[in-house]
Amino acid sequence: MSDGAVDLGKKGTALVTGASSGIGEAFCRALAGRGHPLVMVARRREGLEALAEELSSRHGITAETLPADLSTEEGMESVARFIAESEDVEVLVNSAGDAVDGLFDQTEVGRQLESVRLHDLAVVRLTHAALPGMKQRRRGVIINLSSMAAFFPFPGSAVYSACKAFTAAFTETLALELRGTGVRVQALCPGFTHTQFHQRMGMDVSPIPEWMWMNPDEAVTESLQALERGRVICIPGRLNRLMAASFHLPRPLLQRGSWALYRLLERSRSRRA
Repeated sequence: MSDGAVDLGKKGTALVTGASSGIGEAFCRALAGRGHPLVMVARRREGLEALAEELSSRHGITAETLPADLSTEEGMESVARFIAESEDVEVLVNSAGDAVDGLFDQTEVGRQLESVRLHDLAVVRLTHAALPGMKQRRRGVIINLSSMAAFFPFPGSAVYSACKAFTAAFTETLALELRGTGVRVQALCPGFTHTQFHQRMGMDVSPIPEWMWMNPDEAVTESLQALERGRVICIPGRLNRLMAASFHLPRPLLQRGSWALYRLLERSRSRRA
């Protein structure tokens, strides 16, 4: 194992936000399969309790539910307090997410601010709560869900892309600060992934061909493998990594390509309307 790698063989508690569906649920399943007790955070209690019962029965681990809305100060504070008072949160996965589809000036600013709180402020707050205990124990893992959108400006997702760019930059810089502490961090940056995310946004993704998509389990498997190899930025999927090469193009060229893709998708949607 390299100096930058982390041993996930330890079996401390894993706290996962956005745990009731999508990538968060996939992390719960993967970590429960590795024997980690779970604390699962999401807005909807019903989905959490059903998943907790399933995973505890299947893997013989304890699975605690912690309903909270991380887009609110009250929700953030309740989960941060739980983490700070816990003695064995060894893995923190910040995967709660939501977004607003549409051009920035044509969307409700209150919903955009909720997105900022959920994607960025909650990540900062929970990470800050987890680090003292992890550093004291000299072990711990924090995975922050970013996106390929962090590196690719796309009309209709101005706030979302900015939030994910913050998450990636925050995680990458934090990794430098944590060298030698035994604590490892990763920004997971998936592309199109089959979850309920786009449906909740009300985003029409039908023009996106099936070959561009991956499933949450694949993304999580690659995330954990990359973490064990010490990689801080993880773009899962060979196709996504090939596409990521375009992020190194001159910014004006990348912006023109993004605008052309946006117009193409808009024309496709108009024809179907």
